[in-house]
Amino acid sequence: MTAHRFLAEIDAAVFARPHGIVRTVGRGRIDATGPCAAIGDLCEIGDGPSPLFAEIVAVDESRVVLMPLETARAVVPGARVRRLFGQGLAVVGDGFAGRAVDALGRPIDGRGAIQARCEAPLDSALPPPLDRVTPRRAITTGIRAIDGLLTLGAGQRIGIFAASGVGKTSLIEQLARQVECDRCILCLVGERGREVEAAWRDVGSRPDAARYTMVAATSDETAPMRARSVSYALALAAYWRDRGEHVLLIIDSITRFAMALRELGLTAGEPPTVRAYTPNVFAELPRIVERCGAVASGGAITGVVTVLSETDDVDDPIVETMKSLLDGHIVLSRTLAERGHFPAIDVSRSISRLAASLMTVEHARAARDAITALGIYNEARMLIDSGVYKPGANPALDRAIARREALLPVLQQGQTEHVSFEASVAALQRAMAGERRHA
Repeated sequence: MTAHRFLAEIDAAVFARPHGIVRTVGRGRIDATGPCAAIGDLCEIGDGPSPLFAEIVAVDESRVVLMPLETARAVVPGARVRRLFGQGLAVVGDGFAGRAVDALGRPIDGRGAIQARCEAPLDSALPPPLDRVTPRRAITTGIRAIDGLLTLGAGQRIGIFAASGVGKTSLIEQLARQVECDRCILCLVGERGREVEAAWRDVGSRPDAARYTMVAATSDETAPMRARSVSYALALAAYWRDRGEHVLLIIDSITRFAMALRELGLTAGEPPTVRAYTPNVFAELPRIVERCGAVASGGAITGVVTVLSETDDVDDPIVETMKSLLDGHIVLSRTLAERGHFPAIDVSRSISRLAASLMTVEHARAARDAITALGIYNEARMLIDSGVYKPGANPALDRAIARREALLPVLQQGQTEHVSFEASVAALQRAMAGERRHA
C-alpha cells in the first residue's frame, strides 16, 4: 500500500518551531536552554524583524552554547532561540562565477542577488579513499622556480609557508592570475578589509573575471564566520570538481582558520593543548586537505594554502601539522626577500612530492642537479660571504657556486611576468648545460 502524498507533506511540515530561552550572555558566548540541535547548526535569537544569527558550538543535556555570527548586537536573557532549518546546505552553482560573497554566500560585491538554485552540503562527505587519485598532469603556474624545480600537478595540495613581509600575498595573486584552471576560488580568512578589496579589484578587472569567485571573512568578523568561509569555499569547489572541472582553491590563510577553530573550541570548553590550540583544530585540518585533490571521475581541486609562521624557523604546530598533511611545501625566505630576490622561494627548503612523477627524465636530472647545488652552496654560505673560502679548495663547492650563478636569473621573476611551462624547463636546462660547458 502506497501512502498518499499528502501524508508525506504532513510529515515534513513544521507546525510549531521548537525554541529555547537565553539564560546567560557573555562576550562572544551565549548559553540557552535549547533548542534541540547539533553542533554547527545555525539559530536565530530574538523575535524582532532582524534577529541575531548564532552557531551552536556545544550541547549538553541542559543547555546549548552559541557563538554569534555578527558583532555589536544586543542580546538579553529571556530572548527566544530558534533553530534555522536547512542551514547545513550551501547554495552553489554557476551563479557564483565572477562574484564575491561572505561566509554565508551573501554577495559583497554590490551587484545584487546571486542567481543559483543548486544546494550542496556545507560539510560534504569526503570522496572514498580509492576515488582520490594521484595527479598525473602537470599544471603551469607561469613561475620558473615552481614549474622548473617544484613542478605541481592538477589536484595537488601545496602549502606556502612564510612569515610576514616576504611576498606571500604577491605570490598567491600571481598564482591566481597565471595557473591554468577552469575555476579559481579565493578564500580570504581573517584578512584586512583593504586587502580583500585589492584582491577582488585585481581579479575582477581581468578579461576572464568570470572564472574567479571570492569567499571572504575579514579579521573583524566573528570566529564562526571565519571558520565557515573555508567550508563554503570548499562546497563551491566540490560542486565544480564533481562536474569534471579543474578548480584552483587558494586559502589565505589556514593559520587564521585554525585560530578561528581555536576560538570555537575554547568557547565550547575543549581543553587547550600545544600553543593553546584545541583538539578540534587538529581534527579538522586533515578533512580540509582531503576534501581537495583529484578524483577518478576526472575533476580536481588544486589546493594552495598559505601557512603563517611566527618566525622564519617554521616550527609552530600548525606549520608542522600542515607539512605532514600536504603534498609539498613552498618556503619563502626573508633573507632572499631582503636581497630583492622575488619570488623569495627558498628552493633548497621547499619540496613538491609529486614533481618526480610529473617531469621528464631530462627535466628531473636538471632539477635534481640545481637543487643539490643550491643546498651545497647554502651550507657553505657563511664561509663564502666572509671570504674564508678560497676557490679551488673544494671542487664540489666550486661547481655549486658556478651553478648558482647560472640559476639566479632563472629563479628570479617579476610579478607580472608569465612564462610558459616549456620555456621554464628550457631555461633551467640551459642554465645547467651552460654551467657544465663552462666548468
